[in-house]
Amino acid sequence: MSARPARAFAVALLATLAALLTALVPATAAHAAGRTVQGGRLDWGIKSSFQSYVTGPVAKGGFKLKNGAATAGGSLFRFHSATGSYDPDSGAFEASFSGGVQFQGHQKPDGAYELDLSVSRPTVRINGGAGTLYVDVSSKAKDTGVVSTRSQVPFATLGLGGVNMKGGGSPIALNNIPLTLTGEGAQAFAGYYTAGTQLDPVSLSADVKAAPDAGQSPQPAGTPSAGGTPQGTRAPGAFVDAAVDWGVRRTFREYVTGSIGQGKWTLADGAQDGGALFRFGRGKGSYDGGKGTLDAAFAGSVHFTGAHLDLKLGALTAKVQDGKGVLTADVTTAGETKNAVPLVEFDAKGLKTEGGLATLTEAPATLTEGGSQAFNSMYKAGTEMDPVSLAVALDDGARLPALPDLGSTAPPAPGSSASPSAAAPKAAQKAADGSDTGTYAALGAAVLVLAGGVAFLVARKRRTAPPAASAASSSPSSPSEAGPTDSPRS
Repeated sequence: MSARPARAFAVALLATLAALLTALVPATAAHAAGRTVQGGRLDWGIKSSFQSYVTGPVAKGGFKLKNGAATAGGSLFRFHSATGSYDPDSGAFEASFSGGVQFQGHQKPDGAYELDLSVSRPTVRINGGAGTLYVDVSSKAKDTGVVSTRSQVPFATLGLGGVNMKGGGSPIALNNIPLTLTGEGAQAFAGYYTAGTQLDPVSLSADVKAAPDAGQSPQPAGTPSAGGTPQGTRAPGAFVDAAVDWGVRRTFREYVTGSIGQGKWTLADGAQDGGALFRFGRGKGSYDGGKGTLDAAFAGSVHFTGAHLDLKLGALTAKVQDGKGVLTADVTTAGETKNAVPLVEFDAKGLKTEGGLATLTEAPATLTEGGSQAFNSMYKAGTEMDPVSLAVALDDGARLPALPDLGSTAPPAPGSSASPSAAAPKAAQKAADGSDTGTYAALGAAVLVLAGGVAFLVARKRRTAPPAASAASSSPSSPSEAGPTDSPRS
């Protein structure tokens, strides 16, 4: 090939390369910008000294967990089911978490509490290197007793020094981020602390997923599943599916996994762990909405083991009549099983039917005498246990409420010495996962192929050119062996 055609061909190859770069890079950037946050958890103690005050000898109070919130470690509350958005190009991040905690103390003779503060639905928003934690707050003023309820109060600012949110993959994890109470947060905190007070640090982990392609949308939650049983084949009063959610007792779970119990729990036969509760599903039985009666049996078991502890609960049933409910289970201790032991009684007046779904949400529950014996008298009959929630799908189109979504990866352990940073993307993610790695790999391969073709033509021209011309020409640089990287900045 003569020098002129070779040069023309090289120019054509470079033009093709430039066009490829122009086509791929904007598409990659556009793809990266449209990502959603779905699933994850946030761990936060709010303020440890406040917890100690509420539960101490002065306030003589406690706290209640709401909407699937759990405890984690010694003094942390775990919020769940993150939803939001993330832009890896700008680092803009927003994630809202479900669950809440209510603090009560200084009980008066009439049963009301002078101290009554609820914090729920924490939302983290980060943009341009600054971040704010928003929460829903209901509080009773310390001095006047006036109750105020506010939604998404800018409660605290995040100390993001050293955190680079750009270029993160999935999950995004932030560890021990300092929090400073804002002026609005101080007002919402019922005047217990002033603006500028340091709150407990926050840690979170949130799964990031690529947004659906244009014109596509996820299947709506209420879409009937295939294989449902036709209404005409079911017995009168029979339902499609049901589940009971019950955490047994928060302090019992903490005892089992703590320094004294040194144990764990194991789920079997389809039982699921929702963080603050266990779900026993695949319910079968009958329901009469007119009479408000339910008789349901559920699959699944939970087995608690540890130091001097061996307790298994399985074959749970729930019966509701006249606004009262009883939860029973087969109880196995030290290898001996007692069938259908009434464990707790719960208030079922809130059982309601809407459309094709009957629900009872967080009904207060107390331990029975049989339940006390099941726990080896660790708790007396009448002891408050975790609330009971029921959901019954009455037809094929109904969907049971989703379990708390804690995400794919737990946040770093509180107190970790690791510097807070945006989580790096996995090095071997597939393009189908919504990451840019596959796109960049294809781009790098195209660069190498085209650049290699240009180098071959130039090298061939050098071999066929006169010696003087060869000596006068400069050697082309070799194509880089390393492809582009999508790692975030440190």
